[in-house]
Amino acid sequence: MTSGSIVQRSRNTAINASSGSRKKHNRLSTEASLHATRFSLTNNALSITLPIPPSINRQYATVNGRRVLSATGRRYKGTIGQLLMIAGSSSKWHAFLRKTQEHFLSLTIHFYFPTLLRRDLDGGLKIAQDALCEAMSLNDNRILEIHLYKTLDRDNPRLECTLALTSPLSPGIRKFSRRSNRSFAAPLRETQSRNRPR
Repeated sequence: MTSGSIVQRSRNTAINASSGSRKKHNRLSTEASLHATRFSLTNNALSITLPIPPSINRQYATVNGRRVLSATGRRYKGTIGQLLMIAGSSSKWHAFLRKTQEHFLSLTIHFYFPTLLRRDLDGGLKIAQDALCEAMSLNDNRILEIHLYKTLDRDNPRLECTLALTSPLSPGIRKFSRRSNRSFAAPLRETQSRNRPR
């Protein structure tokens, strides 16, 4: 399959995620999804622009008395996974992924909202962090620092995040972390293989 068709499938996923929500609710913006193309990589940090997450009320549903991720939340995480799969395909990207397995991490997120008063600053943190880490097969327990900001941008709502390496893991923690990441990543890889565009 060509990269162009993969991009088209990703855009279709974003469009479906957007059209599946009611108009009166905050939706995963198709426009924002298509703008999720800024992808910058250095030896020590990944910076990427992503769609704004759904509001906290749309992220979860109650099923049989249990609080679970909603269909809207699952679509959002799937979209992030596809965008990263498209963006991250170089040898430099794979080298960075290897480094993330050997370091503690910091996460900086700038939310650009169409209005500043309808969304709490931390309402989109968990789903954005989970989506990013799952797409990279990372256990987010190694994120030691989180920096959150929100800014007004009516014309181009988006999320800009930077995941950076901090201190290296000690040998003992690294050994435990490898076991932890394997158990964390195995079901994720199985899910990704089922959802990968064909």
